[in-house]
Amino acid sequence: MRPAELIIQRLNLTEKGAVLIEQQNQYLFKVGRDANKIEIKKAVEDLFKVTVENVNTLNRVGKPKRNRRGGMGYRPNWKRAIVTLKAGDKIDLT
Repeated sequence: MRPAELIIQRLNLTEKGAVLIEQQNQYLFKVGRDANKIEIKKAVEDLFKVTVENVNTLNRVGKPKRNRRGGMGYRPNWKRAIVTLKAGDKIDLT
């Protein structure tokens, strides 16, 4: 199995993510595009020492962006994981 640091790229701290943390004990992560739900669950449990109940994944399409010469390019595609933790578990964000 790959190291957890290659599977979990970063924690997504957004307005939607803040609402999910407060109301439903769910955290948003940017993960590797080839990571599956089982790998994500094990990586979160290893890195943060919490119990994961559920993992949902979404493939996000990169947005079109203009470059300096007036042509169009695209941001890279990426994958988001919404991880639900067991009641009472938290990830320290500081």
